[in-house]
Amino acid sequence: MTSKVHITVDGLGNPVRLIVTPGQVHDSVEAENLIEGLKGEYLLADKAYDSDRFRTTVAQAGLIAVIPPNRSRSMAISYDADLYKERHLVECFINKIKQFRRIATRYEKTTTSFLSILSLCCAMIWMR
Repeated sequence: MTSKVHITVDGLGNPVRLIVTPGQVHDSVEAENLIEGLKGEYLLADKAYDSDRFRTTVAQAGLIAVIPPNRSRSMAISYDADLYKERHLVECFINKIKQFRRIATRYEKTTTSFLSILSLCCAMIWMR
């Protein structure tokens, strides 16, 4: 079975939280767990996280949601497009972990061992 990694990074692109789920689980299922207890001013996320429920959770956490509206919305919600460009930090982090061949080629077959080696990679990235 394949796994999907849900990632939260800070303003410098360093990992803050990782959640591994089965591959068929939608991003929005773990969205609230990803931001639980996070401090900050803004939350940048892609269109997969655009839902009224998640936006309410973000607002209750005291964060400003910078999420482009999904095309299926009847009424588009405005967002700061310039600030949204900073979301590339997540993509940069993903590229950093792909430098570790073990992660890129998925040698670990169980979720536990995959999360363990991923955590080790995150620690190495934090130490850089």
